[in-house]
Amino acid sequence: MNITSIIAEYNPLHNGHLYHIEKTKSNTKCDGLIIIISGNFVQRGEPAIIDKWRRTELALLAGADLVLELPTVYAVNSAEFFAFGSVSLLNQLNCVKSLSFGSEEGSLSLLHKIAATLVLEPDDYKSQLKALLDLGISFPAARAKALMNYYNDDTIGTIINQSNNILSIEYLKALKRLNSPICPTTVKRLGGSYNSTEMDRVFSSATSIRTTMKKGAKLNELNLAIPSYVFDALFNDSLCYLEDIYPYLRFKTLTDESSIKNIPDAKEGLENRILKNLIEYKTFDDFSINTMSKRYPLTRINRILTQYFIGFEKFDTYSMRREIPAYGRILGFNDTGKAMLKIIKKNSNLQLISKVPQNLENPMLRLDIASTKAYSIINSKINPNEDYLKSPIII
Repeated sequence: MNITSIIAEYNPLHNGHLYHIEKTKSNTKCDGLIIIISGNFVQRGEPAIIDKWRRTELALLAGADLVLELPTVYAVNSAEFFAFGSVSLLNQLNCVKSLSFGSEEGSLSLLHKIAATLVLEPDDYKSQLKALLDLGISFPAARAKALMNYYNDDTIGTIINQSNNILSIEYLKALKRLNSPICPTTVKRLGGSYNSTEMDRVFSSATSIRTTMKKGAKLNELNLAIPSYVFDALFNDSLCYLEDIYPYLRFKTLTDESSIKNIPDAKEGLENRILKNLIEYKTFDDFSINTMSKRYPLTRINRILTQYFIGFEKFDTYSMRREIPAYGRILGFNDTGKAMLKIIKKNSNLQLISKVPQNLENPMLRLDIASTKAYSIINSKINPNEDYLKSPIII
């Protein structure tokens, strides 16, 4: 069976995602499509606008055959760990032929070259990167500049700073480091950029759709940007935004200031800056404006906030995010997906979980459960114990 895969968040699913799914099926001639999806919190550091089960249902309606959850420790982390967790999960299934991802570049050749350099880290590149970091430049900016200098090519700076290209490079790095037989393929991103807040005539970004919803949805614009079944979900579900967690973060800080210091990325004095500003500023907007800087981009800060809200500080996430996942959580499937699950069980030793056990020993799975409990605080439709109560979505 020719099985291909996509790694996604669908926050929310839009017409650009449909295009990616259709192009992937056409390009790979696959018999089945697995989608690895983030849970109730996403990589940029915020709650998913709608919960993981509804997003699973929408993914199946859009063309997925089997949906597996990306464990929270990877899902709410930097692009490197997000990609590593996703690719290592797919790699362990021992039946996935290809991985399709969107990129602004639209071609693999240059992305492969950059990924190889970042994996091998030649001495010249490493020395330039260290010198730039010593100047206090943020890691993403320093890495881009070091690559530009290494290749003597200014266009690389643009390529490596585009959101989908960044993830594409990390997927390629993970495939190389795992020596995976999975074949990468890319689909050129069309329409609005990943971070665009404005609706686009071709394909609007998920960011622009969330922004439009938050401001007060313009129905005509949304109708053109998303499938009808996603439109119905957005207008009938409880929607969640990053600002919703802010009051709880302030309470947590006021009652236990020390706990945030156990989050791996809250280091180098950033933890003190976050703690001080959580106490001082009563609104999320004021906090953001006064906390972010060139060295500390807002996405990093938001990820730390979301990790803090979920309770990452209670786990050894520094080690966990470097481990290969020991299980695959089944969120949903159709008849083709059911057949794919039989193939996975035959070819892989990975534990497949359709029903979460009451006695949890795996800390990575315990963190997933903590994530849903945290999400239930801001989403009135989610039971804190939903992970134990909910069966996979079957269509």
